[in-house]
Amino acid sequence: MSLSLMLACFWAIAATITALLPMRLQFPPGLTLLVLAPFLIGFIGYEHGALLALVGCAGFVSMFRRPLIFYFRKWTGRDVQRSLGPEDRA
Repeated sequence: MSLSLMLACFWAIAATITALLPMRLQFPPGLTLLVLAPFLIGFIGYEHGALLALVGCAGFVSMFRRPLIFYFRKWTGRDVQRSLGPEDRA
């Protein structure tokens, strides 16, 4: 197995463990995973081609869709509360 795919497996395990943490403890490791993902996807693309990089990108977007929507709305100056689901609004 290639280094990039082994790192992707470790990333997925770390993301799963992070998801199991209480919400208040998820932010630091989740942000780290969010920052590392594009580099890892680029490494996968470098070693295995664009098709596997696209598969990795789809998995990444699927796992981090809420934070990505939140930060997209925040960076574009839109209402951040609309990005949260009804269960997240207090």
